[in-house]
Amino acid sequence: MTTETILNFNELGLSEPILRAINDAGYTTPTPIQSKAIPQVLSGGDLLAGAQTGTGKTAGFTLPILHLLSQKPLSEVVKGRPRCLMLTPTRELAAQIEESVKVYGKFLPLTSTVIFGGVNANPQIARLKKPLDILVATPGRLLDHANQKNVDLSGIEILVLDEADRMLDMGFIRDIKKILAMLPKQRQNLLFSATFSDEIKALADGLLHNPGFVEVARRNTASELVEQTVHMVAQGHKRELMSHLIQQNDWQQVLIFTRTKHGANRLAEKLVKDGIQSAAIHGNKSQSARTKALAQFKDGTMRVLVATDIAARGLDIDQLPQVVNFELPNVPEDYVHRIGRTGRAGSSGAAVSLVDREELKLLKDIEKLIKREIPKVQVEGFTPSDKPEPEAPRSTQPHGRPPRGHGQGQQRKAHVPASTEGNGANPNAGRNQNRGNGQRNGQAPRNDARANTEGRPAQGNKARPAQGENTRNMSEAARHQAMPQPALFVPPSPNRHQPNRQNAARPNEGRGNAGRTNANPNSAHRSGGRGR
Repeated sequence: MTTETILNFNELGLSEPILRAINDAGYTTPTPIQSKAIPQVLSGGDLLAGAQTGTGKTAGFTLPILHLLSQKPLSEVVKGRPRCLMLTPTRELAAQIEESVKVYGKFLPLTSTVIFGGVNANPQIARLKKPLDILVATPGRLLDHANQKNVDLSGIEILVLDEADRMLDMGFIRDIKKILAMLPKQRQNLLFSATFSDEIKALADGLLHNPGFVEVARRNTASELVEQTVHMVAQGHKRELMSHLIQQNDWQQVLIFTRTKHGANRLAEKLVKDGIQSAAIHGNKSQSARTKALAQFKDGTMRVLVATDIAARGLDIDQLPQVVNFELPNVPEDYVHRIGRTGRAGSSGAAVSLVDREELKLLKDIEKLIKREIPKVQVEGFTPSDKPEPEAPRSTQPHGRPPRGHGQGQQRKAHVPASTEGNGANPNAGRNQNRGNGQRNGQAPRNDARANTEGRPAQGNKARPAQGENTRNMSEAARHQAMPQPALFVPPSPNRHQPNRQNAARPNEGRGNAGRTNANPNSAHRSGGRGR
């Protein structure tokens, strides 16, 4: 492993066309992760690499891969058979990586493309029928194309798993294993991650062969260049305080993270109402809307971007000065990735967290992880209104890795006591909830975390806790949240999708329709296939 500090890209052994592209992009000095990872990748061996977010991991694998592929051109090019596969958890990160491939490889005769869910698959299919060297993809959409024989993965020479910990958090491990089974056994494997958990180590043990190891910062640490502060405020007053802080401090570019999609929308609407140009991005937004909002935020025309954790990884915004945690994340590691949007590449930044008393346990967990106490600062000149806005209670989900099926942008449900979870308090709750979430004509529910990024089906929901003993100590808002809630959408009537109108007119002839309606509660999934 290279231990000395490399002061110039010219010392890394990269080819002249790549160095020219790096120079055109305005870079001269590699970051620590780049100076250590690039020689390892160029040597042809497997690599396990970790660095805090914002340290240049993308260039750490993109640059040497471009060099290796350009130095070993194929004698026979097969259409739809890429040589390098880069897997990422989210659409935004996939698009950003492919953009880096194009920037650094613009003087090389290499081709690349990106595929992800949430958009029309036909242009992707057309592109996959052409010669292709580098494919950047999210797991779900790639698996769809592979199963439909739109892409041939048998020619992969280099595999990259970027933000591997996030992919595991989002429940992509099964898809990843299916994709790995389609790849040739002889290949170079690179695993890049911002954090190293036991799950990541287990994945690395099964994937990597005698890997090199690079870690340029203590795991799960925030950048020392980020000034971190906490403002204690009741949940119902947070929107008021957020508007006050932006106007009082004249923040011109601020990224705000919320816990839920609904919360992101409400905050953005409040800020717009107060004359602050804002937009929200999350899994329910179309890809075009998300792309447009990000572009406006990056070029400065959009002052505030409100996002769920779907934007917490990989987004590279030059010299972003301000990040705000509107609510603290349930997983302490996500705090590091959120505030890592600022203080990047040697620039300073500030991260503010609005903390309600119910979030103090989460704050303690975060401080334990980053091994420092975050100072609590009182906001001068802010007087909250007498009537705070009602808020949904925070989840009591135990901290740590969220259960599979949970991810960014998804509201975490309240804790279900064991007494109601296993006794079948409402045997039809799961079926009714699925019908209420819009499972019509075989469509997958829209509120699943993986549906937000990949269009993948949910893994099921559990009933809410019943009233009584389990809600005795809850606040009024929590008790209201625990009550049975009406469906978000009106379920279709039994006669709405009758396959035979003539039979529907004679319900008493032959077998009864009432028995058919709920004979198979999963029948709505038969024609739906995978969502997009």
